[in-house]
Amino acid sequence: MFDCPNSPAMLDWMARNWAALAIAITCLSILILTTLILAKYVRICLNIFCDTPPPLSMNPVDFQRLEGEIVRFRSFDGTSLRGMVLDPPRGVTYKGTIVFCHEYGSDMWSCARYTRPLLDHGYRVFTFDFRAHGESSGYDYKPLQWPSDKELGDVLGACAHVEEMLHAEGRSPDIGLFGISRGAGSALLAACTDPRVKAIVCDGAFSTDTTLIALMKRWAHIFASISLVYKHNTESFWRLLVWLLMRFAQPKLRRRFPSVRKAIRELEGRPIFFIHGKRDSYIREEQTRLLYEVAPGPKYIWVVEKAKHNQAAVTAPRAYKARTTAFFDKHLADADIPHRDITADPADIDVA
Repeated sequence: MFDCPNSPAMLDWMARNWAALAIAITCLSILILTTLILAKYVRICLNIFCDTPPPLSMNPVDFQRLEGEIVRFRSFDGTSLRGMVLDPPRGVTYKGTIVFCHEYGSDMWSCARYTRPLLDHGYRVFTFDFRAHGESSGYDYKPLQWPSDKELGDVLGACAHVEEMLHAEGRSPDIGLFGISRGAGSALLAACTDPRVKAIVCDGAFSTDTTLIALMKRWAHIFASISLVYKHNTESFWRLLVWLLMRFAQPKLRRRFPSVRKAIRELEGRPIFFIHGKRDSYIREEQTRLLYEVAPGPKYIWVVEKAKHNQAAVTAPRAYKARTTAFFDKHLADADIPHRDITADPADIDVA
């Protein structure tokens, strides 16, 4: 069309189309600038996502250990995991079996902190070490505080082991799940896959995507030198940023980070009891409320006024005991037994 870049025809065409050219150059410049800005802050977010530990101890040793039968079993990808079977005291009628999923940075022994009342109440508890925790394998695996498909496989492996054990005993293979923080998210993801899970207690639950958005909003002004990155942005912008982050993080870490918020919609008819600390500064209360809102039900929520992250069992032990046992009595127990009101005010709950 044009003999050379400076030909009269070229100059004439540019003169007639200068507005379109200006718009195209402006749009391209904005696109390049936006890409560079997003790439910079995605790298910052990726470093925070991969390397920043939780701002508090996740392994408080404020309980007396429970001792049971130690077993080995396999995660769904073949990783060898350690577990322990805890039976109710002699003379206590068996009501059902609950798989306990510990918090990030802890191990299977922390079940004593949360489930001792359930044992005394007639429930068998199966607790286990997630990979790269306790004495489970996975020493080349770097665990993070975000539930991934690896932790999902660990919970499903625990559920399969327990269901085989119950089948061999001639008992119902239906089970409950009890998860703490990251373990709660992993439990909810597993329940979506395993129809034998009939009831779930989640203490300190969160979804990776919504929690990351909340953290980005909270801390962006510290890392972002351009206010456009953190001011007056829509939810779509933050979701895009998380989507970009996952596109980099998942291949780098060789695992997926499913959205608990999206998965939980599939739990129609499976009761969920959400517990959260009002003073939790790590996983804010609204993160559990977001999950509660999308859960199809039956569902319950209890926000413990003075509790921090994973501290409700210590802050309100009598109510914690009463509510968790009442929940499993109503939704898991083999027998049709009387149960307390799960939603009653803690001060009104009569604990035997």
